[in-house]
This record gives sequence, structure tokens and C-alpha cells, in this order.
Amino acid sequence: MSMNEKEAVIKEYFDMWVLRDFKNIYNIFDSDIYYSECYGPEYQGISEIHQWIDKMLKEQEVIEWTIKRFIHQANTVVVEWFFKDKVQDKISGFDGISIIEFTEYVTINSIKEFSSEALHTTPFR
Repeated sequence: MSMNEKEAVIKEYFDMWVLRDFKNIYNIFDSDIYYSECYGPEYQGISEIHQWIDKMLKEQEVIEWTIKRFIHQANTVVVEWFFKDKVQDKISGFDGISIIEFTEYVTINSIKEFSSEALHTTPFR
């Protein structure tokens, strides 16, 4: 599995949120996927992922999910990104990192997200 293949899968997943089209989710996620969101919730297995997506499509509109860079190590890819969404007419955004692990079949079997404020300050300048 090449770096390009893994990056393409990650881009496809991020785009699913912006496009609100998850028809290929079963092709890119392992059936036993583990997903930890940056603010606490965890999901185990494609069934829980499907329930979570259905819930979020009713509550949230993802406006942007931009990839800044990829860092590769064996079957793991770290992705630095910016995320912007709208929930109940409130738009917010934040920076984040995902640690994404792949199976030998180029499907994702683990995502762990971490977030940071998008507005950074330089207090000593």
C-alpha cells in the first residue's frame, strides 16, 4: 500500500463530510473500526459509525475540512487539518490532528482525533 493510496482514502473520507455523501464509507472503513473524536466520544465498529454519521447529518453541516499535511510511518498516517462547521446557525472552526491506522487492505481501522484552537496568539511578541 503506497503513501498515495492512503492519502487518497483519507481525502475521500474528509470530503464525505463536506459533500454529505457517505455511500463509500463501507469501502474505506474496516468493519471493526475504532474512532475517537477529539472532544471525547468513541465508536467501535461500522454499525456505531453509521449511527453517528446519521445523527451528525441532522445536527451539523461541515463547511470545510482542509488537509494541511500528511506524516507517514508504516501503516499509520498523521494528518494535520483545519475543520469548520455550522451547528444551529453557529459557525466555528478549529485545527486538528488525526492519527489514522490502516489495514493491509488499505482500509482504515483506527482514527484518533486531537484538536487545538484555530486562533493562535503570540503573547511574548
